[in-house]
Amino acid sequence: MNSREFRESVSASAPPADTSPPLAALWWAQKGEWEKAHAIVMNDESVEAAWVHAYLHRVEGDLPNAGYWYRAAGKPVEKGPFEAEWNAIVAALLAA
Repeated sequence: MNSREFRESVSASAPPADTSPPLAALWWAQKGEWEKAHAIVMNDESVEAAWVHAYLHRVEGDLPNAGYWYRAAGKPVEKGPFEAEWNAIVAALLAA
């Protein structure tokens, strides 16, 4: 699956069956389901989940918490548009 196909899948009622938890969280976040997205990454200790967790808290407006998760993911704190960050995370996770 590529980034375009992943983005198009958001029109469905559930993420594709083979979607990793961090990507599934991004999928739900794109649908406006922040709580569902957060629940997916909340107890996932992977670096990928930490990156998504950071993004979610930035979207929420909790910048100190987002900063913690960016550090846990080894990523710089993002300050650009949410959509650009979402696209970058999706592309990186699909390429992994």
